[in-house]
Amino acid sequence: MKQPEVPAERARTDEQLLDELQRRAVLYFWEKADPGTGLVNDRANNFEPDHYTAASTAATGYGLAALPIAVERGWLSRNEAAARARTTLRFLFSMPNEHGWMVHFVDKRNGQRLWGSEFSSLDTALLLAGAIVCGQYFSRDPSTFDISVLADALYRRIDWWWMLTNNGTRPDKNVLSHGWKPETGFISYDYGAYDEAILLYLLGLGAPVNPLPERTWPAIERPLQIYGSTEALKAGPIFVHQMPSGFFLFRNQRDRLGFDYWVSSTNAMKIQYQYCADRAPEVQTYAQGFWGLNASDGPDGYAAYGVIDSPANGTISPTGAISAILFVPALALSIARLLYSRTEYPLWGIYGFVNAFNIDRNWFDRDVIGIDLGMALLSIENYRSGLIWALMNNSPSAARTWRAAGFHLTFEADPRPVRRAETEAALG
Repeated sequence: MKQPEVPAERARTDEQLLDELQRRAVLYFWEKADPGTGLVNDRANNFEPDHYTAASTAATGYGLAALPIAVERGWLSRNEAAARARTTLRFLFSMPNEHGWMVHFVDKRNGQRLWGSEFSSLDTALLLAGAIVCGQYFSRDPSTFDISVLADALYRRIDWWWMLTNNGTRPDKNVLSHGWKPETGFISYDYGAYDEAILLYLLGLGAPVNPLPERTWPAIERPLQIYGSTEALKAGPIFVHQMPSGFFLFRNQRDRLGFDYWVSSTNAMKIQYQYCADRAPEVQTYAQGFWGLNASDGPDGYAAYGVIDSPANGTISPTGAISAILFVPALALSIARLLYSRTEYPLWGIYGFVNAFNIDRNWFDRDVIGIDLGMALLSIENYRSGLIWALMNNSPSAARTWRAAGFHLTFEADPRPVRRAETEAALG
């Protein structure tokens, strides 16, 4: 796959712009993966060659999920994509792991642990989610069925009980640890409240071997927040509401607790937009129509920017706003066009839009970050075709996941509330 040439004319239609955004994101996952290991850079310079060699386990998962999109869109041949999938999955089995859990950051050239990184529960989940959809895509052809076998083996080797109970030292614990380090043991923080880690729990509930007990799902705290008259599950950065929905389709469903995660995420996108609009008189970046507060690079370093109780200094994440296309397509397409039109700012590069910028501080990132490109790539594809949702939902684990968390289709008139408290009692 070659780097995009400078087009004779810029994208004119929404479809052309979405094509270009996806194509450049796919290029990142193809070009920034080590050809010998398949491990994908955590980040890359968006304007010139770099020498970054740090890979992230999560970005590698998005790299696997990108392969079906690349084939279906005609940017890679099926054979090219299958070869990359095999290289990646085979190498993963040679890397350090602890009870199946993988290291957060590694050297992409050899898979060795970097920076004293933890064996991360969430990053392993993102790797696994990408492997599942990639394996499911190639499972339909006998010549590539081995890819699905490798993906399934990756899933089967994870010891969920070990991460849940801190290796049995806390047998009654109901929430998963952030991870483990050989030097210090289990990280003291757990995923105990609503955030991006609901993806981790869904995969654990659907695991083919020793899945998480069903009691873990209601153990997650789910506080609500209201901005104006709009209610959503509480989370500041926009990606929290987007990451699980890149793989699982929650639309028209509630879990046994009565929560509608699709409605909550849709409302969270609306809150993000309105929060920035309301602060336009004080913040120049917002005044120009930009929105999308995310965990991203910023003028003072990486930070979790967000709404209400999270810091917000005018730093905008283009991929965060664009990934909202699943929930508020008109708003997401509008800001994509706005970002693309503002050629006076250095926003557009080799792999699409930069990770972040802040006009008030005259700061523009030079980098892109793999997981953010991955979220945007999957969100756009699901908006256009539903491909990733279909692959995940057709995987053997999906039925177990939905059943264990008590998800069920509901047919309700809009506006649907985020929660219907009577649901749990009705289900028993």
